[in-house]
Amino acid sequence: MVAIWSPETKFRIWYEIEAHACDAQADLGVIPRENAEAVWKARDVQFDVARIDEIEAVTKHDVIAFLTHLAEHVGADQARFVHQGMTSSDVLDTTLNVQLVRASDLLLAGMDRVLAALKARAHEHKDTVRIGRSHGIHAEPTTMGLTFARFYAEMARGRARLQAAREEIATGAISGAVGTFANIDPAVEEHVCAKLGLRPEPISTQVIPRDRHAMFFAVLGVIASSIENIAIEIRHMQRTEVLEAE
Repeated sequence: MVAIWSPETKFRIWYEIEAHACDAQADLGVIPRENAEAVWKARDVQFDVARIDEIEAVTKHDVIAFLTHLAEHVGADQARFVHQGMTSSDVLDTTLNVQLVRASDLLLAGMDRVLAALKARAHEHKDTVRIGRSHGIHAEPTTMGLTFARFYAEMARGRARLQAAREEIATGAISGAVGTFANIDPAVEEHVCAKLGLRPEPISTQVIPRDRHAMFFAVLGVIASSIENIAIEIRHMQRTEVLEAE
C-alpha cells in the first residue's frame, strides 16, 4: 500500500499517461510517430523526485516540473508534443483514480482474508454457548458461532460496497481544460483509459466528478466502523469480569 502512494509511483503513472497519450496522438496523425516513440525511451528511467521538487520550486507547478524533468531524459525537441491538448487535471485526476483502484484491490484481498477467518471461526464455534445481551444486560443464550457469523455478514456487505466503489472510481479523463475535447480527440482518452484499466469519464469538466470520490471514501468509513464494531465486541468479551474470550 505504501508503494502505491509513493511519489515514485505517482510520477510513473504520470509518465504512462503522457506516453500513451502520445501514442494515440501519433495514431491519429496529430504528432510525429518518432516523437511518440522517443517518449518511450524513458520507460526504464527512475524519475528523480528530488530533481522534480527542485524544478517545481522554480516553476511553482507540479506537472510542468515533471514534464521538464521528462524532457531532460528524452530531449526537449523530442518531448515537445508531450501533454499536447491536455490539462494538468487530466494527469492528476486520472492518476489518483489509478491509485485508488490499486488500493482497492489490496483492500479487497485483505477483506477476503478477514472473511475467511471469520467464516472459519463461525463454523468452529457454532456450538460454543455464550450469553446474549440486551442493552448490556444478560438476556438469552446465543453462540459464539452466531457472533462470528454476524461479523462475517457485516464485513461481506462492506466488501460488496467496496467492490462497487472500486467500479465507481475506475474512470479517467483526458478531455482538456474544461472537458470539451477542444484541443484533443476523444480517441486519446479512450486509448489511455484502456491502457490503464479505466473507463472514460462520461461527462467531466476540468476534473473528474467528486461524487465518485465521496462515495469511495464514505465506503471506507463504513468498513472502518465495522472493524471498530468487531474490535469493541471482542475487547468486551475478553474483559476480566466477562472472560468469554481470551
